Amino acid sequence: MAGQEWSSAREIVEKVRAGTLTATRVAQHYLERIEQHDPHLHCFLDVRPETVLDQAKEVDARVERGDTDGALLGIPVAIKDNLCTTDHSTTCASQILQGYRSADDATVVRRIREAGGIVLGKTNLDEFAMGASTENSCAGPTSNPHDLKRVAGGSSGGSAAAVAAGLAPLALGSDTGGSVRQPASFCGVVGLRPSYGTVSRYGLIAFASSLDQVGPFALNVGDAAMLWEVVAGPDPRDSTCHPLANGDKSLPSDLSQLRVGVPREYHVDDVEKETRSVIQQCLSHLEERGATLVPVSLSLTEYSIPTYYLVVMSEASSNLSRFDGVRYGPRGRGGSTGEGHESHDLESLYRTTRTRFGEEVKRRIMLGTYALSAGYYDAYYKKALQVRHKIREEFEQAFEQADVLLGPTTPTPAFPIGEKSQDPLELYLCDVFTAGSALAGIPGISLPAGKSGDGLPIGAQIFGPRLSDRSLLVVAGEIEGCLGGGQTPVELNHGS
Repeated sequence: MAGQEWSSAREIVEKVRAGTLTATRVAQHYLERIEQHDPHLHCFLDVRPETVLDQAKEVDARVERGDTDGALLGIPVAIKDNLCTTDHSTTCASQILQGYRSADDATVVRRIREAGGIVLGKTNLDEFAMGASTENSCAGPTSNPHDLKRVAGGSSGGSAAAVAAGLAPLALGSDTGGSVRQPASFCGVVGLRPSYGTVSRYGLIAFASSLDQVGPFALNVGDAAMLWEVVAGPDPRDSTCHPLANGDKSLPSDLSQLRVGVPREYHVDDVEKETRSVIQQCLSHLEERGATLVPVSLSLTEYSIPTYYLVVMSEASSNLSRFDGVRYGPRGRGGSTGEGHESHDLESLYRTTRTRFGEEVKRRIMLGTYALSAGYYDAYYKKALQVRHKIREEFEQAFEQADVLLGPTTPTPAFPIGEKSQDPLELYLCDVFTAGSALAGIPGISLPAGKSGDGLPIGAQIFGPRLSDRSLLVVAGEIEGCLGGGQTPVELNHGS
């Protein structure tokens, strides 16, 4: 890319550490890219150039003092806007949190700063991470850098598109049922959902607490692994963090020794023909390199969507009850300080505050409340938890036959903006290949595997057993090399 002096995030660190590149120069480059291209893409909700440059100058001063430690030294990182930051607003792309500033950084953000990274800005998302296209944002949708008329995916569409377009070298998103992997596939970048409990959720505004997990976006597996190494690890402020969060279940790194499970339910006619072809080519490449392809069955795949959505809607109903205008959210119809509010009793306060939620958020709260209500809890939520346990067992059985599983990330490439926004069920079905693994708590990574005839990216998704994250990244790097290596930012000609 013209004017860029590095080819990867890792190279930025090496050059900043060696003194041949300054963090300020890197930050200026990405700020210029954002200024030029983000009006067309709408990846970011909050960028503060002075704050970014101040952080970069601190890194440069640190290097001048001889302190060159830090795995992310000088790297700007885009942060999904449901992760709390002290120097930027945190809105979850919702009217109910407009102008909210957190008193503390999320653990993952703090760890990025401690590693010498720079918070570049906050990225767009579906409101409260509820969606699969970033069309549910109160600020409007993010466009796909490969085709501005198509969605970037969701809910972490802003982060995925920013990396794909070269507006950020690295980004963080959150994945509840596919919200890192699906936009990574649509935008042609690498996206990792870590094992549940390996990355702290402290400071991540909760959607579904038993499923939410923070994950990285990058142009190549090595850069994604570098960011994961920084943010992963136990955190006393998150009781769901695994005590061996940095532990590792070993997988063969040599493709010739790798057993690749091929779930037959992921290779069906519901998957678009071009997507099936790309995944088949990917499997053929692995077989040529000596990998053993093992047919496996995930027979409960058809139940993953209803199970997933019953669980997440129920947990969302509980988690979002805190946005009541008393503890969180602007009161009534006035500003965040309550000026001019029209609420004269508690009921009207709740009503005038919570009407600020968007339609999809309201839908999920209402359905979740229904599923948890007396007389329906056992029939819906409890039954979903039972099926979730069976889904987890089925993945464990599959890993007795194979080291990793591989299939498409999504049934289709990115679809046009507006095509599915009026049909929630169509959007929910985008998660058909990502929701099951989220319910099972296992790691999954989406890699660019090829393109459609229209030039749209198609992603391959690789799963590993729980707590195999580090080994899975090594395997993914080998598969990435087999498919031709990492990606480069999309060439953007608008606004030039």
